[in-house]
Amino acid sequence: MFTAADFIPNTYTSSIENGNFEWSAPSNIALVKYWGKKDNQIPANPSVSFTLNNCKTITKLGFAKKKNQDSFSFDLLFEGKPKEDFKPKIQKFLERVHIYLPFLKEYHFTIDTQNTFPHSSGIASSASGMAALAMNFMSLEKVLNPEMSDAYFYQKASFLARLGSGSACRSVKGNVVVWGNQANIGGSSDLFGVEFPYAVHENFNNYQDTILLVDKGEKQVSSTVGHDLMHDHPYAERRFAQAHNNLDQLIAIFENGNLNEFIKVVESEALTLHAMMMTSMPYFILMKPNTLQIINAIWKFRNETQIPVCFTLDAGANVHVLYPENVTDKVLQFIQDELVVFCQNGQYICDKIGAGAIAL
Repeated sequence: MFTAADFIPNTYTSSIENGNFEWSAPSNIALVKYWGKKDNQIPANPSVSFTLNNCKTITKLGFAKKKNQDSFSFDLLFEGKPKEDFKPKIQKFLERVHIYLPFLKEYHFTIDTQNTFPHSSGIASSASGMAALAMNFMSLEKVLNPEMSDAYFYQKASFLARLGSGSACRSVKGNVVVWGNQANIGGSSDLFGVEFPYAVHENFNNYQDTILLVDKGEKQVSSTVGHDLMHDHPYAERRFAQAHNNLDQLIAIFENGNLNEFIKVVESEALTLHAMMMTSMPYFILMKPNTLQIINAIWKFRNETQIPVCFTLDAGANVHVLYPENVTDKVLQFIQDELVVFCQNGQYICDKIGAGAIAL
């Protein structure tokens, strides 16, 4: 397994004056939630996620050697137009990763990025965006170091993405990704995400995620602020222990395909995340009334039909409806009949498990 020191290159054996790369990277949805972090984007507890397929960021990186190599130099375009308010986050990312990518000040970069999901749809794009950018930078480094192995390429890409946005390290690979040290998962690391190394039952093949857009506004609380609230949280240590325990439970569930047990862990994790925010100081309620309406409707539908559909939540009001592929028609009919009314402008996005970042 690689360490942080392994990602600091000694010398490069090749060179390039200019060129471009293009990658897509998906969003992901955590089943066991990462909430709370230490210095340098190290998670306070491990997490596991489904990599999505349709909700992704597509980023093209143009680069050209420059004379003044004292500072970072880049232009940032979002959907073809300059996006100045994104630039401070990219600047901070470059500062964090420069020790691992020492060529960054040698080039002027043009970063042209777009999302396949609607802008301001309420879906976090930092994971997919930082993962796509990391893949492009690694493509450039592979030109400078052609001997690089694929294993090193992908683990370093995940490592770099984490330094931009913690959950981005889970968007490099698919289908099920673990981030954070977990005793019962070989190769797991706080430094990068790894593909779940054990058997996954066919029940989870092509698992579906329909994202109900309850509130498309800006986040009420930034992820950084939310994570920081765990430092003095009265229930933090118990929460971190719970995450380890739930991840252990999912190892068995992924192997035996028990969807009832899967539902218990996933929904409990979602509600626990929101409970942590409600019991922090200051405290926040991130759900909206329609979020609760959807949750109650899902519970009622599941009890009446025995169809194994469940929900999970990110740190916001939107609801991810998770279900196996073989019940897709029935669940989509239920969503259209009973849940769309609770979505802002009736909007929802159909997605499913995907394979991770792709070179274009």
